Amino acid sequence: MLSDVTDIMADPQTGQPLALSADNTTLSSADGRGYVIAPEGFVVAKGPGAPLGDTGAMVHARETFLSGGQFGPFVEAVTEAVHDALDDAADPYLPHPVIVDLGAGTGYYLAHTLDDIAGAYGIGVDVSEPAATLLAASHPRVAAICADVTATLPVADHSVDVVTVVFAPHNPEECARILKKDGQLVVLTAVAGHLSQLRAPLGITDPDDDVLDKLNTLLGDRFSAVGPAEIVDYQMQLDQQAIATQISMSPSARHIDAATLAQRAATLPDRMNVTARAAISRFTPNS
Repeated sequence: MLSDVTDIMADPQTGQPLALSADNTTLSSADGRGYVIAPEGFVVAKGPGAPLGDTGAMVHARETFLSGGQFGPFVEAVTEAVHDALDDAADPYLPHPVIVDLGAGTGYYLAHTLDDIAGAYGIGVDVSEPAATLLAASHPRVAAICADVTATLPVADHSVDVVTVVFAPHNPEECARILKKDGQLVVLTAVAGHLSQLRAPLGITDPDDDVLDKLNTLLGDRFSAVGPAEIVDYQMQLDQQAIATQISMSPSARHIDAATLAQRAATLPDRMNVTARAAISRFTPNS
């Protein structure tokens, strides 16, 4: 809920604190700059040049696929990493730690984490309005913000305990700015072998072999790794419908037209084992 985290909201243009209006329709700074709260419950804080993000069809596909539990081990890995990050904090007994999920999508990962961490508050950020609509309704302790995760975030400096980035774009500068000095960044990244059985038949590219090296290089100026990345690797049994929704929710849906994807998917078996493989990493801000 937005009122739970208003005290750490800040104008992304000026850094001034934002206050919730009495009728819960805007967040405003002292100089009068305001950000509308949509009827669906999310704050609109993206600039005119922000990307559109996932379409309604992609968001629906994501919701359909994730609700089947196929990415359950990934969800559990993220939640466990957040627990570990909070345990490492200077005060591991905070009654209301704040978790910001960048590229939060429908809120599936964030909601699961909040269910598992009593008293935690969540801020989910996604540039897609269809995603933000579901994000706002995903959990009673989620505040949803529709904003570009690669731009300045409407969050105060050094106010957040954990930032999570799950299969989403990175913004090292902003993550370092909003995290507390003893906070941590948790990243889940697809690695080589993820969905390998689908890639050649469907014409989609594999993650680079050096994706983790690239991640460490990207974050290196502002973050240090908390130990080596842990690989989460398991087999999913997917039918044609699950395969279709998985591909439709991914970036591949932007680059290959739907008819071509459907035609290629139709050549696959009715059911097949598909590898799910990603790395979970934790990072601390450099002093």
